[in-house]
Amino acid sequence: MSHELIIRPEAEEELQEAFIWYEARVSGLGSEFLFCVDAVFNAVLRNPLQFPQVHRNIRRVLTRRFPYEVFFITEDQRIIVLAIFHAKRNPKLWKERIN
Repeated sequence: MSHELIIRPEAEEELQEAFIWYEARVSGLGSEFLFCVDAVFNAVLRNPLQFPQVHRNIRRVLTRRFPYEVFFITEDQRIIVLAIFHAKRNPKLWKERIN
């Protein structure tokens, strides 16, 4: 079964901000961050149910090397990425996106 990956605009913005932040620190580090997030997306597309539910029907997967969490939901043939959050951010912020 193949799924369509949908990244909500808020999550896309978080991804872009993190890329810019890492790239400003060390040239190429932003690209490495994007590779890690892409690996997460591929893992979710292969088997979304392997990741734990953390709130209602929202699942979470951690990135390797970088302290980021990807929050997503599955709907039929779609996977919707709600947030790409730094692990130290307040979790209430992504929970507000549920509604």
